[in-house]
Amino acid sequence: MADPSSYRPKPGEIPVDPGVYKFRDKDRRVIYVGKAKSLRSRLSSYFQDIAALHPRTRTMVTTGASVEWTVVRNEVEALQLEYSWIKEFDPRFNVKYRDDKSYPYLAVTMGEEFPRAQVMRGTKRKGTRYFGPYAHAWAIRETLDQLLRVFPLRTCSSGVFRRAGQVGRPCLLGYIDKCSAPCVGRVTPEEHRAIAEEFCDFMAGNTGRFVKRLEREMRAASDELDFETAARRRDDLQALEKALERSAVVLPDATDADVFGIADDELEAAVQVFHVRGGRIRGQRGWVVDKQSEGDLGLAEVVERLLGQVYGGESPEGVPREVLVPALPPEPEAMADLLSEVRGANVDLRVPQRGDKHTLMETVNRNATQALARHKVARAGDLTARSQALQDLQDALELQQAPLRIECFDVSHVQGTNVVASMVVFEDGLPRKGEYRRFIVRGTPQPDGSVRVDDTAAMDEILTRRFRHYLEDRDNAGDIELDDTDEPSPGSGPIDETTGKPKRFAYPPQLVVVDGGKPQVDAASRALEGLGIDDVAVVGLAKRLEEVWLPGDDFPVILPRTSDGLYLLQRVRDEAHRFAITFHRQRRSKAMTRSALDDIPGLGAVRRKALLKQFGSVKRLRAATADEIAAVKGIGPALAATVHSHLKEDGDATPAVNLTTGEVLDDKETIR
Repeated sequence: MADPSSYRPKPGEIPVDPGVYKFRDKDRRVIYVGKAKSLRSRLSSYFQDIAALHPRTRTMVTTGASVEWTVVRNEVEALQLEYSWIKEFDPRFNVKYRDDKSYPYLAVTMGEEFPRAQVMRGTKRKGTRYFGPYAHAWAIRETLDQLLRVFPLRTCSSGVFRRAGQVGRPCLLGYIDKCSAPCVGRVTPEEHRAIAEEFCDFMAGNTGRFVKRLEREMRAASDELDFETAARRRDDLQALEKALERSAVVLPDATDADVFGIADDELEAAVQVFHVRGGRIRGQRGWVVDKQSEGDLGLAEVVERLLGQVYGGESPEGVPREVLVPALPPEPEAMADLLSEVRGANVDLRVPQRGDKHTLMETVNRNATQALARHKVARAGDLTARSQALQDLQDALELQQAPLRIECFDVSHVQGTNVVASMVVFEDGLPRKGEYRRFIVRGTPQPDGSVRVDDTAAMDEILTRRFRHYLEDRDNAGDIELDDTDEPSPGSGPIDETTGKPKRFAYPPQLVVVDGGKPQVDAASRALEGLGIDDVAVVGLAKRLEEVWLPGDDFPVILPRTSDGLYLLQRVRDEAHRFAITFHRQRRSKAMTRSALDDIPGLGAVRRKALLKQFGSVKRLRAATADEIAAVKGIGPALAATVHSHLKEDGDATPAVNLTTGEVLDDKETIR
């Protein structure tokens, strides 16, 4: 690896103008292309202290051997040049959008003498109109088959077209009136081109005039008693309506827009785009992008690179009037100017805030969320990837064996209140939800009488509690005598004699993961040492830079961003965080929901539930007599008199509310 200082330009040599720069390796290959408002400011950031750089950026600058730049006049030109160089050089360190499939388009070759409609994939060609993309090629063929009744456009290949002209006989479609047969001269080139242009207008969303024209011709033929022609126009009209039904109207104003939705986590982002033409969804596409390819990208940077790659090589017809995104790129005006220049007309780039377009954006975002979940499930379900992940962790953490059982712990609270923790279990790289556990953190008593509940104390407490159970089960199992069948005798041990299943904390993990950095890891390590456990590895995963911390180490272990081992650690950490925060919200909601029964002395949770079960609500309980209250199981005459008296005094009090949402509970309390 090269020392970045060996090829660092002198600060005075770098201009302060906007421009585009390229990093090259020792073989002169371009490994990264970027743009900047100020080249001097941006390039200087790459040559700071190498330890302060993002791991991906650090790898890039140490792989590079030289840097060069090109000055341009403004930010729009910088965007254009950056996109063209990324397409030309395909740099390894630039973010890449991995399309989840090769999408087909309905294409009309308007550049030919006799335009042809067909299914096309891959690079777009000059002189061809494209519609879509579609999810499946068969969807194009079904749509095309319906429309050929009304627009008898040529669909045959060049070879079939030439042979038909040579023999003077059209193909089957020509005989059944689904092709105007220009190959045998039934229509002139001008007439066939007019059919193709009408077909393109219909596909572009100008559908109303064609429907009205067919309705007009059908009525005229019927008035003239030409029922055969009227029946044909009726069938043509039904064919158009059937084709239109395949794309639902989502925007009533015949909007032309591309609507982008993004769902992301620390490592990856799933992108979905709906192509809306004439107010109808004409196509849908999806990508998955590695956010760490160029460092820790934010949502705005993901949007900027996405728009550049989607529209960088588009024809003017491919850029709509509106581009709706979940967040504006860092330089929205420059991006809008670039898109307008590609389209040849103004392009509105914005984030929808309300109305139908905002609703559609939410739908696209839901699709992106589902796509990201499917991508992660597919990756997690790959046996080879799981095996590689466990091997990566064994090698990186220098474990004696692969961590087949991993337990992850996370603490959740709001400013030290309602402190809870979670434990999730992964075995062989897959979650074992039946062995998840939740903890209510009690806190550590202090000499002054206070209770310590910070993150490190909570981590120490829950790990101590978890592994104390394990030690008890292990020690009890050692006292069990086996009979002739080598089965444990009834009694204590890791197996519950009533269910035949392992007890809650029967088995130890090979690896304990804590959500946090060095302080949390050291606290977890102290907890295990205090219990005399020395055969369980402990690591922490810090969120910001995804660093892996080991006990007692001053520097973290950096796993490659593409490592299956890091991906597994992140899945485990994210699952523990989800499980902990869900439990915390439940506890917080329960703590903030109060009713008139809460302050009655001597009335505990069990009796409170019994009263609510009997009467249904506090309102009905307040209307009951003391004798009726005393008739409830577990409520004696003295307590019934206390409840009756307390509710009568509190009759004009404010009704029970949820202190979090402000919702009036109508004198009811949830039975838990």
